[in-house]
Amino acid sequence: MAELITLGWRERLALPQLGIATLKVKLDTGARSSSLHVDTLESFERDGVTWLRFTVDTDRRQHTQVHCEAPALDRRVVTDTGGRRTERWFIRSEVTLAGRTFHADINLTDRRHMLFPMLLGRTALLGRFAVDPALSYTQPRSLAVVTDTP
Repeated sequence: MAELITLGWRERLALPQLGIATLKVKLDTGARSSSLHVDTLESFERDGVTWLRFTVDTDRRQHTQVHCEAPALDRRVVTDTGGRRTERWFIRSEVTLAGRTFHADINLTDRRHMLFPMLLGRTALLGRFAVDPALSYTQPRSLAVVTDTP
């Protein structure tokens, strides 16, 4: 197993399979799952498989939008911090953070009122990263990528 990298409570990551080169993310050990803000979301069928088409605003100041498509992993009930339960679509996507690339299950939701467009939960962090809440943006914007092996 690779050595844990200590990161801050907020960092930048990439979602290469979705065409997203950089995105601000909150690392949240209190949340089980990871969430990505989407402005639009629609499901469709392709070759008998459910796919999702969605738009991600990667820079709220510049309104830079990336149009994405990914196969749907499934729909799951998620309980938010207010105790509200909602059913959300999930995808499995490649994530690059701190020079490491791995796969994470990510739910697609409306986070427009949140400070960060993405939240990386403890399931994605487990065994890879430690989070020091006193730190912030610890990683340079680009690092050599090391791919985790399953």
